[in-house]
Amino acid sequence: MAVAKAGWHNHDFGVNIGSSRGATELFEKHHLDFIETGRTKTLASPTTTLGNIASWVAHDLRTKGPDISHSITCSTALHALLNGVAWLRSGMADKFLVGGSEAPLTPFTVAQMQAMKIYAKENADFPCRAGDFGKKQNTMILGDRATVYCLEKGAENALAVIEGIGYATEILEHSVSISAEADCFQKSMAMALSETNLNNVDAIVMHAPGTVAGDMSEYKAIQKIFGENLPQLTTNKWKTGHTFGASGMLSVELAVMMLQHQRFVPTPFSENYPQTPLRKILVNAVGFGGNAVSVLLAKP
Repeated sequence: MAVAKAGWHNHDFGVNIGSSRGATELFEKHHLDFIETGRTKTLASPTTTLGNIASWVAHDLRTKGPDISHSITCSTALHALLNGVAWLRSGMADKFLVGGSEAPLTPFTVAQMQAMKIYAKENADFPCRAGDFGKKQNTMILGDRATVYCLEKGAENALAVIEGIGYATEILEHSVSISAEADCFQKSMAMALSETNLNNVDAIVMHAPGTVAGDMSEYKAIQKIFGENLPQLTTNKWKTGHTFGASGMLSVELAVMMLQHQRFVPTPFSENYPQTPLRKILVNAVGFGGNAVSVLLAKP
């Protein structure tokens, strides 16, 4: 669908699609079969190997460019975008299909999040209170998604323009490795905004997974960068759930749609922002291990 919408009629483009956990349900099923029978099926390895995600897409699309899969936890999709930009800037490719895929809605994956005490407990209309900085308990939920975008240089029909990219990693000190003021986000945002007047950034699509510490640390990092003049803040995880490796590109989708329709989309827990023209939107993503990415998108 993305390739068709971009009007890419030849097959000379690269593919970079990542995933945090890969084919979770298939892997768990094959492992359970092995525990019960001592045997496994022929396709157990090919269908659960993380590196096959981009390879299979490239095969289906008959592409002639490189195909790359990777896993960098919840910032995986935005790392795919960074990688695509690097290939285009190097001159080694003219077009790149980038994105992320995740299907974590399995009992074992949910149990892991519950064991970390970051999963939502309430059965409410919006159990994930991502972007609610006053919440008293963790409210993260998971969701399944796959999202891709077509990157190319100087496209006249571009939906948005990438004006800045930034990345940083924190020292691993605990299970999620995000400091109280998200040093990794401060560094990634500063890099992405290094050539931009901060007053021209109209909105930020936060990573904000719905956890108390995660949401607040990112908010404090934004305050460190922008001071008292904060852009409008939003996130989509209250609606989509946290989709791990695909989440960053879903945030890009929200930013692009807001730029297209010139309408800021708040969370149900946000203050009432006035509707103003949207020119530049910053998108954040980070994952376990403190691997932060920030991307500045602008209206063409």
